[in-house]
Amino acid sequence: MPIIEVSQLTKSYRVYQKREGLMDSVRGLFHREYREVEAVKGIDLKVEQGEFVAFLGPNGAGKTTTLKLLSGVINPTSGSAKVMGFTPWERKHEYRRRFALVMGQKNQLWWDLPAQESYRLHQQIYGIDPTEFQQRLDELSELLDVKRLLGQPVRELSLGERMKMELMAALLHNPDVLFLDEPTIGLDVIAQHNIQQFLKYYQEKRKITILLTSHYMKDVAALCKRVVIIADGRIHYDGSLSGIIDKFSGSKVVTLQFAEDVQPDNLSEIGEVIETNWPKAKIHIPRNEVAARLAQALRDHVVEDVSVEDPPLEDVIADLFHSVGNHPRAETSHSSEAPQV
Repeated sequence: MPIIEVSQLTKSYRVYQKREGLMDSVRGLFHREYREVEAVKGIDLKVEQGEFVAFLGPNGAGKTTTLKLLSGVINPTSGSAKVMGFTPWERKHEYRRRFALVMGQKNQLWWDLPAQESYRLHQQIYGIDPTEFQQRLDELSELLDVKRLLGQPVRELSLGERMKMELMAALLHNPDVLFLDEPTIGLDVIAQHNIQQFLKYYQEKRKITILLTSHYMKDVAALCKRVVIIADGRIHYDGSLSGIIDKFSGSKVVTLQFAEDVQPDNLSEIGEVIETNWPKAKIHIPRNEVAARLAQALRDHVVEDVSVEDPPLEDVIADLFHSVGNHPRAETSHSSEAPQV
């Protein structure tokens, strides 16, 4: 039985439309105009226990709204969802004790207090046994290399250090499901890598289920085997990371190294030239025409080396986001040592 099961889940908001100008503002006090915003439009989703799933989409796609629905922060307009057998928006105490939500732009720790003080409050709220609490605190602070920072006020910590503390707060009660909304937003490359390494190790060790939203493809590539793409409130892809390129990329990137001294004028006959650093040239060629176009290049030019690659994942996903308005819904498919970070 899936640990997360969503069926035809929708969420709409009624948004007040404020007009400009004094008279229209006064008129708005007596006669208000609203418009309906559909943030989530009937999504279906199943996640098995122990999966690490990336939830991708452009801004306003419905990612955060979905996580809020699954964590019970907001109520849906229609549809159903079960997480570990619980309906999230019923907000039962048994459910709250078994999941955690971390939002990269929201703080759950007291700003002026050391993190260890917030953790003590956390212990009382969740009723964690003192011995278990201390064991988890020691384990997490060692894995994240923040023991020396536990007594320092949160406001004095760097952004990366604060995110580590936020993750510790989310994991102290040993949840079975973890919802992560942009956990590496605003972090530098080193801090992102550290968070990735910790999440990968902890998830593999504890086998918890994680649903991750992120705009950083490196997060996704490092952590997730399964990807769900949502745009305009609908799911457009559910499958493997590699399957995205196979399904949505219509071209290959071909790099040719020529033996010719002077760049010829007819390279565009081979394909779309995207970069030249003569004697090398990178060319986009439609997938189904790669063999024929390469044969043409070898016939017309002296070529010393050839490489054929898939386009960057970021480019494929960006093109998908841009075209999603005209794109039909895709069929779904499902296809160590502890790090010091």
